[in-house]
Amino acid sequence: MPAGQTHNEKELLQLSAGGDESAFAQLFLQNRHKLFSFLMRLTQSPEATEDVIQDIFMKLWRNRSSLTEIESFSSYLFRMAQNQCITHFKRMAKETLILSRMASGASPSRSTTDEHLALKEVQEQLQQAVSKLTPQQKLVFTLSREKGLKYEEIAAELNISASTVKNHMIDALRIIRQHFHSSSNALLIGGLYILLDTLQKIK
Repeated sequence: MPAGQTHNEKELLQLSAGGDESAFAQLFLQNRHKLFSFLMRLTQSPEATEDVIQDIFMKLWRNRSSLTEIESFSSYLFRMAQNQCITHFKRMAKETLILSRMASGASPSRSTTDEHLALKEVQEQLQQAVSKLTPQQKLVFTLSREKGLKYEEIAAELNISASTVKNHMIDALRIIRQHFHSSSNALLIGGLYILLDTLQKIK
């Protein structure tokens, strides 16, 4: 799309469907602010909101050929945001299950040798990841995952709001997740998901 040229939403969808990156960027800029405000009410976390928005537009771009079939892009976008937000929280819940078991030192029963070795290495990486947290994030993570306290109980103990506790936990899990995914060891990342599968079976 030539610089300085503007199009209505329908035209932008058609251009984006054809692979026009500048048109797609314009769609993003036109909708990002209202989408951010909407998602913030659901996630209560700027970082989580940015993650969900990135996921939404990456998915839209991957499936851009179908953009011309959308009647109301705004309605479609908000439905997609709701669904992507649910997916985000489900993913966090799964990761929390893994981290909870590892932080408490639990290991899957009847695990294979490979799973046991993966668990040991992931535990070591978890300790490194936790060391990157701020003191408050680390405290919230420890109270929640090692002592099993609920957000309301942590809030009362630390004299902060439950929503603040939730935000600290979201940020802590994001930092830990980034630590694992920044590893160049594909086997380590694979081990994380082997553990996920194992823990889901025994929970």
